[in-house]
Amino acid sequence: MKFFGIELYVEKLPKHIGIIMDGNGRWAQKHNLPRIFGHREGLKTVRRIVEISAKLGIRCLSLYAFSTENWNRPKDEIESLFSLLRNYIKLEKKMLKKNNIKLIVSGDISKLDEKTKILLQNLIEELRNNNGLILNLCINYGGRQEIITAVNKILSSEIKRINEEEFKNFLYTKNLPELDFLIRTSGELRISNFMLWQIAYTELYFTKTLWPDFTPKEFVLAIKEFQLRERRFGRLK
Repeated sequence: MKFFGIELYVEKLPKHIGIIMDGNGRWAQKHNLPRIFGHREGLKTVRRIVEISAKLGIRCLSLYAFSTENWNRPKDEIESLFSLLRNYIKLEKKMLKKNNIKLIVSGDISKLDEKTKILLQNLIEELRNNNGLILNLCINYGGRQEIITAVNKILSSEIKRINEEEFKNFLYTKNLPELDFLIRTSGELRISNFMLWQIAYTELYFTKTLWPDFTPKEFVLAIKEFQLRERRFGRLK
């Protein structure tokens, strides 16, 4: 199949793509605008990438929306981010339904304000029976926190020994495909506490493009690079 003139092989599409959406603040700074404008532009990119993922037939898209460390940001920025999230839920409900997208959340949403939590839970319920793209919003998410939460669940269940396959059942991503491909925008070369267990054999892709400037075409080009890589999982060629 072809998108933007780029040939992709259906059988080699990554089943699960994660994105660390970085660079909203720097985009705003570059355009001499307050940081909130960068986050607004970033949401427009979210819409475009979600839609192209659904068209491509990607099984799951995990977006790092708000990390456990993001609580250290100024209070007014945090409030603005959750206000934008609430607007996204209201405005994009129609698009998500139209594209047969199922919504799930990874992270501890018990710490979110009641208004945001109710909106999220209602939308998750409305989209529950959709069987297209799974949109996994990682909110109040941290890879270390996820592992510690899993360990505490295991301890409370009185399990004495556990293997890797069993351990995965205690993670937020237990019902999702393996994370095949991780994209980070803005030029930073780090993982920032994202899906630390899941990335063991994930292909990594870093781009200097700031998230608000990340286009569907660049997304498709990134997937094309993924398809050209040889994944051996520790085996010989």
